[in-house]
Amino acid sequence: MWWCRRLLRTPLSPGLGSPSRAQSALAQLQQVLEGELEGIRGAGTWKGERVITSRQGPRIQVEGSRGDILNFCANNYLGLSSHPKVIHSGLEALEKYGAGLSSVRFICGTQNIHKDLEEKIARFHQREDTILYASCFDANAGIFEALLTPEDAILSDELNHASIIDGIRLCKANKYRYKHMDMQDLEAKLQDAQKYRLRMVATDGAFSMDGDIAPLQEICRLSQKYKAIVFVDECHATGFLGPNGRGTDELLGVMDQVTIINSTLGKALGGAAGGYTTGPKALIDLLRQRSRPYLFSNSLPPAVVGCASKALDILMESNAIAQSMAAKTTRFRSKMAAAGFTISGNDHPICPVMLGDARLASLMADDMLKRGIYVIGFSYPVVPKGKARIRVQISAVHSDEDIDRCVEAFVEVGRKHGALP
Repeated sequence: MWWCRRLLRTPLSPGLGSPSRAQSALAQLQQVLEGELEGIRGAGTWKGERVITSRQGPRIQVEGSRGDILNFCANNYLGLSSHPKVIHSGLEALEKYGAGLSSVRFICGTQNIHKDLEEKIARFHQREDTILYASCFDANAGIFEALLTPEDAILSDELNHASIIDGIRLCKANKYRYKHMDMQDLEAKLQDAQKYRLRMVATDGAFSMDGDIAPLQEICRLSQKYKAIVFVDECHATGFLGPNGRGTDELLGVMDQVTIINSTLGKALGGAAGGYTTGPKALIDLLRQRSRPYLFSNSLPPAVVGCASKALDILMESNAIAQSMAAKTTRFRSKMAAAGFTISGNDHPICPVMLGDARLASLMADDMLKRGIYVIGFSYPVVPKGKARIRVQISAVHSDEDIDRCVEAFVEVGRKHGALP
């Protein structure tokens, strides 16, 4: 065409599409990024990534360190991440069903093992149905937008996990944020929310940064009084809290009063990946039609499904592993408190050693690694400013000797850095 030939003969002027403008924009972006990164380093909140060269477990190999390192910061609560039966089940699923589905669920991405796992999770939680996601972050991102409208209200604990916060941001419901575990504040906001069609109270079952457990009995009582449905994220409870490891709702005796549970397969239940929503069948049916992370994400890989399914089998066959957590948690918490440390939370295997200063948390964590103990300092923006800590996590596969060695290392490092007298 004549206009194409003319366009090709016309020299480019220094306009929006010129290379010089593109380079200028890139330089500006680089300057902004370098400023942000320098600010993080200057604040002492830079998060490095240590490289593990072995399987996940109570003892690991870490690049740059010699010998076995005791791992006290994994979400591997039941020690199933490297359990031989879990690994074997994953290998069997990989061999029989392949590496992946190359598809979302509703096109050609649903295998019988996906449906079997969903049914098994529903039985475990004593719910009607379950829907699988690539992660619990996706499950939290996908539920509120699909269910709640501008006619509804969502009431969320101010310290809920970031995935709940982000999921709520996506929905158009009227948003309330109540003070952390403050039931008077929740009641006041429930009273104000009576003008809306549906009311949902959303809370973590166990709060991952502080190791405290939501007052579900009181939340459920208020929700019944003000006709609200209860949503609980059980990522840091599924598998080990409650007599049979079903979570905080079982622990506190309110399983029949919690409407919706979101949780993960990536922590206690094998530690690979995956999340889920379990609850009323009508809700699960709606999520299959409307939940965007479900509709637009590939199906869980068969190996992940196989591992999670076997982890659930082990848990449902016996509660012995789950029950072993309590004594180990008490041992660590009591010994650390006796040494003079402040441990946040209550009776949860998440044991935050509160230090306050971000640099102190980072330096102590580095020195703990030199003593053969793998822990990580947490600071802003993961936790509020001035609330830096080292989060220790107890696993069912830690021995009493492992726990005692960890405490001894904390005492040495704490005295070195002035955290203990």
